[in-house]
Amino acid sequence: MSEQTTKRPIIFSGIQPSGSITLGNYIGAIRNFVLLEKDYDCLFCVVDLHALTTRRIPADLRRQTLELAALYIACGLDPKKNIIYCQSHVPEHAELAWILNCYTYMGELGRMTQFKDKSARHKDNINAGLFTYPTLMAADILLYQTNLVPVGADQKQHLELSRDIAERFNGLYSDTFVIPEPYIPKATAKVYSLTEPERKMSKSDAEDSYIALLDKPDAIRRKFRRAVTDSEANICFDPEHQPGVSNLLSILSALGEGSVQSLVEGFEGKGYGELKDRTAETVITKLQPIQAEFERLMKDKTYLAQVLKENAARAQAQARRTLRKVYKKVGLYQL
Repeated sequence: MSEQTTKRPIIFSGIQPSGSITLGNYIGAIRNFVLLEKDYDCLFCVVDLHALTTRRIPADLRRQTLELAALYIACGLDPKKNIIYCQSHVPEHAELAWILNCYTYMGELGRMTQFKDKSARHKDNINAGLFTYPTLMAADILLYQTNLVPVGADQKQHLELSRDIAERFNGLYSDTFVIPEPYIPKATAKVYSLTEPERKMSKSDAEDSYIALLDKPDAIRRKFRRAVTDSEANICFDPEHQPGVSNLLSILSALGEGSVQSLVEGFEGKGYGELKDRTAETVITKLQPIQAEFERLMKDKTYLAQVLKENAARAQAQARRTLRKVYKKVGLYQL
């Protein structure tokens, strides 16, 4: 059978090591990544270069990078079946980003809403990296001839730019890059902020608004007890009028506690306190094995370092093929 018929689609996903992974990240994305390894070749990248667009304490960045790699594995991703690696360990990411910078227009980058939002929040550090961030993201994706990219609403614009850059380059130099498509998983529950349930749960918000995968049981209970509900005094699924209550029901259902309808029926006549307590205990139970495996992995940093080294070598073997092709297309003299 030819390589063309046996080659599996490639999925690339990158997460910044900029704080804890939230329950929303886990329910909406990471736990489903485990299912992808059967049908796709998957790269899960710790995008530590992207993290430099904001000022970071070096020791924290190193620690959070290792923690994110450990969390990927603790959540069930097999580093032998997938490629779990650090962006900075594969220099081809930065090399291709420079080439793509030369094929990306200032106006395109200036229209990126994330640049506008982050510039407003970090007025003392509006740096060139923040402006060209989407080009590095394009390099991350195009370097591996990626077919599919799992993206949230806040990253769709960046993926569209990646596609535009790839099409522009291909138009100038013949087919070089696969044009990536968004990966749309089967419908999963959306998890919203505990303090502002109209907004998506985000680790960039106040700590009480999200559940982190590494939160201790007491912290989880405290955050759920403080979760915003409403004054209706009845438990029903109505995201428009009761977003806080609906969010808790969605979390319970997503974690295997039954359908939303059956949960509503089971809570008939009960108060919000019982709903919050049950949601907290369910989350604690579901996160316990992940946290235990994470703790075990973090005690074996030699193993984690070896995994990252071996996986970076696997990623680099793929990346070099694309970069050599790009260098040849643009006319760089190769030894």
